[in-house]
Amino acid sequence: MKASVPDTRDSVGIVEPQLLRFEQGVTLQCGEVLPNFELIYETYGQLNADRSNAILICHALSGHHHAAGYHHENETRPGWWDNCIGPGKPIDTSKFHVVSLNNLGGCHGSTGPRSTNPSTGEPYGETFPTVTVRDWVNTQAILADALNIEKFAAVVGGSLGGMQALQWAIDFPDRIGHAVLIACAPKLSAQNIAFNEIARLAIKMDSVDGSSDGALPGLGLARMIGHVTYLSDDSMGTKFGREVKSGDIEQGKDVQFQVESYLHYQGSRFAQTFDPNTYVLVTRALDYFDPAMEHNDNLENTLRRVKAKFLVISFSSDWRFSPERSDEIVDALVAAGKPTVSANITSSFGHDSFLMDIPRYFNVLKKYLASVAEELDA
Repeated sequence: MKASVPDTRDSVGIVEPQLLRFEQGVTLQCGEVLPNFELIYETYGQLNADRSNAILICHALSGHHHAAGYHHENETRPGWWDNCIGPGKPIDTSKFHVVSLNNLGGCHGSTGPRSTNPSTGEPYGETFPTVTVRDWVNTQAILADALNIEKFAAVVGGSLGGMQALQWAIDFPDRIGHAVLIACAPKLSAQNIAFNEIARLAIKMDSVDGSSDGALPGLGLARMIGHVTYLSDDSMGTKFGREVKSGDIEQGKDVQFQVESYLHYQGSRFAQTFDPNTYVLVTRALDYFDPAMEHNDNLENTLRRVKAKFLVISFSSDWRFSPERSDEIVDALVAAGKPTVSANITSSFGHDSFLMDIPRYFNVLKKYLASVAEELDA
């Protein structure tokens, strides 16, 4: 299943995605029923004898199951969190068995808008049912059952992934030892909802089949909008400044700045691989996430039932999910009497900081998870 990859001695190596089909189906929070569904996932590291060292990785908006390692020896780009997952890394696969999946409604192998609707024989497309963070957590628990994992040592996620980790602690208090919430919030602000709606409106500009050459400019524009919000002004200034890629700025003729070229490239590449209906589904799930709503908007009362211990990490330059939003979670956890460690990391990378190898960030994460491993060995 695994083989060495040149110059990647700290990598988990070659990994093979696994696909599980669940014939029992699932009833979603919206009331609709999927008669059956599939989830694609990868695992890294060995499960110990008592099956207690599993860590679940929850992905963010555009993430997927391929979090670490390589799918073949010629692959040049590893999984999206390869700098964080592997032997000796913060999420240490010499100590933990790591499970990473593509969520329900995704477009990288799990059942979603591109899948065939059994009642019509055609792809679901925009008719795929609404999914929520709670639906994702529920189906992740179903996957854990199939893998004979009764309890996760930790559930870890950044951004939307952190929201899933929080929902795990609320919905399955006996099945999670630690919740690691990175660069997330207890619910979206009005500004965040507005950005998501602008992105969805951009996607609606695309026809059903895109343009004649198969391009989806609206989806590309949505990605460009999102990408700008994930970066900080300082990081964009450092990376691009006002550097001109082409044209004559003095005469104002055919000018393209480097940052414009970069955004066009990011948007175009994303539109070639991601499904627009999945983008709409996931941003809606972000908008709807608000676990305290069932408790009269009292997050402290919401968290009183949790049993997990928490690590909450935020980043100084993240204006999409600012440190103050993480503080709301920390304050509610402390008020509810829950064991909580928190850290605000100085970073210039904005919201994307949670993906970066920032020494203090990785050190905090590594030390915390090392203590989790020590608990298992005690």
